[in-house]
Order: sequence, then structure tokens, then C-alpha cells
Amino acid sequence: MKILLVRPARIEQAITLGEFMFSEPIGLEMVYAVLAPWHRVEIFDMMADKMPLSVKLDEYQPDVVGVTSLCIDVNAVLDIAVQVKKYHKQVVTVVGGTQAFLRPASFFSASVDYIFRFTTRQNLTDFFAWLEQYCDVKNGGQMPEIGGVCAQADGFAGLDARGRNEYILPDRKSTSKYRNAYSYFGYRPSALLGTARGCSKKCNFCLRWRIEGGAEEYLPMELVREDLLNAPEPTVMIYDNDFLHHVPRLEEFCRMLEEAGIKKNFICYASVESVLAAVGTLQRFRKLGLQAVLLGYETYSDAELASYGKKSTRKDNLAAAAILREAGVDVWASLMLHPAWNREDFKELRRHLRQLRPQITSMCPLTPFPNLPLFQQYQDNLLVADDDYEKWSFAQLTIRPSALSTRQYYREMLITNFYINLYMNNLPYVIRKFGFASVWRLAKGSVKVFWRYVKLMRAS
Repeated sequence: MKILLVRPARIEQAITLGEFMFSEPIGLEMVYAVLAPWHRVEIFDMMADKMPLSVKLDEYQPDVVGVTSLCIDVNAVLDIAVQVKKYHKQVVTVVGGTQAFLRPASFFSASVDYIFRFTTRQNLTDFFAWLEQYCDVKNGGQMPEIGGVCAQADGFAGLDARGRNEYILPDRKSTSKYRNAYSYFGYRPSALLGTARGCSKKCNFCLRWRIEGGAEEYLPMELVREDLLNAPEPTVMIYDNDFLHHVPRLEEFCRMLEEAGIKKNFICYASVESVLAAVGTLQRFRKLGLQAVLLGYETYSDAELASYGKKSTRKDNLAAAAILREAGVDVWASLMLHPAWNREDFKELRRHLRQLRPQITSMCPLTPFPNLPLFQQYQDNLLVADDDYEKWSFAQLTIRPSALSTRQYYREMLITNFYINLYMNNLPYVIRKFGFASVWRLAKGSVKVFWRYVKLMRAS
């Protein structure tokens, strides 16, 4: 069978600092790794490839088109499915990815034949073996029960919600023609690496632990080593929820790097609590290539930190910032803007940032993602319908502010964005670290954010 695996292009309004964090589609690379030994498979990354889908379909002539999804991709995914059916109605369309896991009903459409709520080596193998044998044009056939998969022919009934995505060693050669485009901020090209799944911190705003599980499950270090050696890029982004959280595991990772002689630039996610706990190991990891951590400071307010389920305090934030400065590790800080904030809250956030002194800062409004408990808490005060998918991009308000008008709130966001980009995001640092090309990209991104907020203010 000829299988085309597609990542949709991102919509314009979803671009924030993600414009500089354009990562490889590692989920599709895992699917490719399972299917490629038995089928002809190609990844078509529409974020990196400017070829129109219609041209790609004519060129490749697939039997099956599989599309991955985030919430903001729903309309783009459905449009791809429609285009595929117009190209040839007997081409099978399959949808998977994060949104298919969280809300499969988003894709209940006449143009979508099958939905994978989660993917494992077993259900991928079983589904495509059945599809090849029984569901060709002549024979048709009813799909047997396959965990995590449902069919339009059955009214998308019986979808198993109990499983989870399996980490499969990705085939990185499957995206070889795109790899120079994948980056994390100024680190380009860069690869993604997973070493564990799940997160025991279980912050109430977080999607990932609800998808991956509420406890860390470590991949075998030999598998991590093999995966890392397969990544040709000089920079690796470790996308575990909190890579620094367990010191013995971090020590094991450092020992593996030393024994294998692996020399890379590393970026990882971390929490304030994990930085405080791993202070003795940070220097070792820094010498082995740790360049930056994406650190969730979240807010200046102790009360809000507690309400989010964070175990850290404002004082802890400052202590973690000092530890990372001492270790020579850059901080890319992320912050959430609470809908109850007034002008003084925004001013206090900016004061707190002056104390933290991160190299790079990004911010987004608190977003109660549909189908999660936080959504239930705010559902009577939402500005966005739960099926207005493209607006759930973490780039605009979804909760009606309580202390400011929506226009005033966007004005404060705009002021803070200017403050971050003109004052906090250190220009000499960006030039020294990444060169003028990254400064230009940062400037373009800032202009886009500015005009987006202006447009949102006018619409308020």
C-alpha cells in the first residue's frame, strides 16, 4: 500500500514563539517506523513543504492518507480530508494525533474514514494489515475490533479510550528532506528526543500529563542512547514534561552521554522545583551540553501558583533563576496571564521579570482547554466556543477578564509584549547566541504579535 502521512500547516494566528520552535513531526516518524517495512510510506510536512496538497496527491497517488492533529488543526485536517476525497473517493482517510485523543468527535465527518485515538505498534500493524487484505475497492469489509480505532462505517462507535500512545523509536530518515528546517529558537537544525512519559506534578492547566499519565514512565536508557545517536542534528530538544525532575535519572543520562562520547547542545523542559532539587547535577549536565531550559515560572503570585497545583513559590522562582545563572544555563521563561488580573498585576509581573532576568520570555493567557476540568470551571465565562478550534491557540483570550474590559486586557498584554521584546529579550544575547538572522525572525514574530493584539483589541 502507498501511505501518505501529513502534518497540516499551522494557521497564522497560532504563531507566537512557536514560530521559532518549529519541531520535527516525531509522532509521524514513529508511525512511519512501524509501517515502512511493509508498505511504501512518505511523510508530507506541510509546515516545511510549500507544494500544494493537490499536486502531492497527483504525484504520489496514495491508497491511504493519514493526518496528525492539534486542536487548532481541526479545520485544516477536515479540509485535507475533503481534498483527498475529491482527488479520489476511494483513498482511505485516517486521522490521529493529540486532538483525536482528546476529542475524537471533532473529526466525525463524511470525509474521514477512520480515527486513531491513540497509536501503538500493535494497532497500527493490525489496522493496516486488515486494510490491505480486506478493505480494497472490490471486497470492502467490516473492520474488526482494534483498540483505539473507530470507523465512519460504524458511526465512529466503540472508540476505546483506555489506551495511550506508545513511544516507538522514530525513523528520523523519514523527514530527511525537511530536517534543516526544524529548529528551537536560534538552534537550527535541531531534533526532538523523548526519554520519559507522564508527569507526577499534575498541574491543573496542563494537557500533557492527562494524555501521557500522572506518573513518570522512563524509557530504557539504551533506547534513549540509540535514538540520540540516530539524530544527526547538533542540537536536541528533550521534550519530557520535566526532564530534571529525578536526579538519579539525570545522573544516569549524563553517564550515558559520557560513556557514548555524545556531544550535543541540549534544551529541555524543567520546573522550578526540579531546578532546586538538581542543583548539584546541573553543572555536570552543563559541561555535557545543556544550553537552556524552558522553565514554567507561570506567575508572580504565590496564590495563583498554589491554585495551579504548583509546589513552588515566588521566592523559589528567584532561587531557581539564581541557580541557573550560576550554572551558566539560559532560561526561556513561560508565563500565564490570569483573567482576574488588573493593571497592577501586569505591572507586578513586569517587576518580577526584572528580578528573574530570563534570556527569553514568552507569555500566554490562561487557557482552559476543552474537555479538561479547568474548562468546566470557566465554561460560563468563556469568550470562545469550544468548537471554534482555531481560537484555542494559547495566543488569545478565551476567558472573559473580570477586572478589566477585554480591550483593556489586550492593551496590557500588548504593553507587556513590548516590554518583553524590547527590554527583557536581550538583543545582544540573541545576536551573540544565534546571529542576526534570528534577530530578524524575532522582529517579524513580534510585529505579527503586535498586529494580532491590535486586531483583537479592535474586535473587542
